[in-house]
Amino acid sequence: MDGLSAAAFCFAHVGVVALVRTEKLIKTLKEKGILDQDYKEE
Repeated sequence: MDGLSAAAFCFAHVGVVALVRTEKLIKTLKEKGILDQDYKEE
């Protein structure tokens, strides 16, 4: 069961990293004017 817990932890960590990178991308695109400033995810 320890291996399963470690795998779950790794996948959760990857998900958090992906979320942070997506937020950074949205912020950068807003600053460059590619996305509207009032853009909101669905």
